[in-house]
Order: sequence, then C-alpha cells, then structure tokens
Amino acid sequence: MFVRSTAAIVLASLLAAAALSAEPAGKKSRRKAPARTPALSFEAANDPATAPPLRRGSSGSAVLRAQVLLDRARFSPGEIDGSYGSNVWKTVAGFQKVRGLPATGNVDEATWKELNSGAETPALARYTIRPEDVAGPFHEIPEDMMAKASLPALSYSSPLELLAEKFHASPKLLTKLNPGKSFDKAGEEILVPNVHASPPGQKAAKVVVDKTASTVTAVDGEGKPIAQYPATMGSEHDPLPIGEWKVNGVSKNPPFHYNPDLFWDADAQDEKATIKPGPNNPVGVVWIDLSKPHYGIHGTPEPSTIGKTQSHGCIRLTNWDAAELAEMVAPGIPAILKE
Repeated sequence: MFVRSTAAIVLASLLAAAALSAEPAGKKSRRKAPARTPALSFEAANDPATAPPLRRGSSGSAVLRAQVLLDRARFSPGEIDGSYGSNVWKTVAGFQKVRGLPATGNVDEATWKELNSGAETPALARYTIRPEDVAGPFHEIPEDMMAKASLPALSYSSPLELLAEKFHASPKLLTKLNPGKSFDKAGEEILVPNVHASPPGQKAAKVVVDKTASTVTAVDGEGKPIAQYPATMGSEHDPLPIGEWKVNGVSKNPPFHYNPDLFWDADAQDEKATIKPGPNNPVGVVWIDLSKPHYGIHGTPEPSTIGKTQSHGCIRLTNWDAAELAEMVAPGIPAILKE
C-alpha cells in the first residue's frame, strides 16, 4: 500500500491553496461543483402525483415513471434509463399526437394525466431472480466478426445483461436501483421497471419508417398509429432505401450470414461466415425481411445506441421492440420508408 509522507501532503495543500488564490480578484471561481444526479426513489416512481413538467435534460424518478408508462402504451422510449433524452422526447411527441394533445415532446400536466390514466400497477416492481435468469450459458462477445463466428451462440454476456433486456432497461439503471445487490444469484430480490408483458392485441396494416424522426410506427387499417419505436437507420455509406416495399416474412432468433462484400467498413481479411443466433447476434433476436434485397427491420446487441448512431442501411430496434413489432406484422403488408 502506498502512503504519502507528511511533507508531501503539506506541499500538496500549499499548492492547492496557491491555485485557488490565483483567481482574479473580485471574481468567483470558475470551478463548477460536480453535477448531482437525482436519486431514484421507489416511492416517487410509483406516485402518479409526482409533478411535471418534464423535458429534455430532466432525469430522476418522474422520468423513469414516464418511460415505463410510455412503454406500456406501446410508445417505446427505447432503453429505460431514467433520463429524458432524444428518444423519450420523440416518443412523447408521438404519444401526444395520437392522444390529441399538442405534440411538444414535453410532459406537461395534460400529458402526465393521460399517461397515468388507467395506470393502477406500479411503475417499479420487486422481482425475485429466477434460476433460469442465471443459468446461462453466458459468453463475452468479441468485437471481431470472425471471432464472433467461432462462438457456439451469441448469448448474453451476463445475467445483468439478460435482466436488463427482460425489463427493457439499461444495465446501469438496474445497478443504480439495486445498490449492493447480486444479479447472478437466484432468489435475490431486485427492483425493476414494471413494463408490459402481454403480447400486442392488434395487427398492423402497414409499417412506416420515418428517417427524419428516426422512428418505426405500426399503423392500423384506419391509419392510426398503434405502436411507435425509436430506430437507427442508414448512414452516408448505406442510405435508407426510400420507397414503398413489403414485408416478406419474419425470422425469429435468426443466424446472421455475414458477407464482408456488403460492408464498407469490413476488415480486408474477413471472409463470409455464419454468426450463430442469440441476443448478441448482429441482427438480434428477430429479422423482419423486406422486399428490398438485403434489407430488413431487426434487433440489436446494443440497445443503448438505438436512435443515436448509424447503421449499415437496415432498420435497427431494441431486441424487445423488434420482437413486439414482429408479432404485429404479416407477409405482404406495406413497409413505407420515407424521408
């Protein structure tokens, strides 16, 4: 163990004092206090009286509650993390538009009332970790595509990752909600977002992929949105193929047939390979095939990046959103990809 000498400590104190005294006279120090992150409270997250307004940059229990209620309404905020970022903003705007409210993207009193309407079950719930949650197998997932191809499955890397996806949450949020808890021990009780678990009751008449909004929307026969999801789509190298296509079909837990010729950033040494199925497969847990060759709507091994990065042309959703959308589509329905 390294121990500093008394002389060294005194010298460090004198230097620090000198640095502070060097501030220009009559001016306040430009040093900023560390930003404080609002605590997440079980009681506050479950209290519908927790007051708005909420807007981009907000965080804490009320935002967490809003994310869970949006998720239940099938207006997905993406990965639930207790922070009011761009995905939450666009999801709130979509929810407001469908409910006949001004689409500001901010949670005002009217929006809060609408979100809480019929929300009898708590936003946060207690969950006891089950044996199957920790049974594995779990694998560390390499970055290299050829290394991925050598794995027997692209499974979860840890029980924490599995539980985070199960409850549509970021691993960081689960850790913050459960200080000192072990996520790899069956019988451990933890707090989790109380997201919906029921399958969608409606079928989509069409799917609309909106490049500007970075959203995928399932629309019913009357043109009403019945679900909205944040998405990552296209890039400068692989632009989204704007136009009207069709859904060919759905493949659940698919392998990924890697062809380096289709990827502008592929390693020159890469060869064609089949990546085994699993939630950390490059296309996640589901592939919704489109009539445009090589294009589809699919899941992702990195839910935190959805709506915030680019893709190789395809449309990426979180694994849980892709799985839900897959239950709502059928072969032959239109898939409108628009600017």
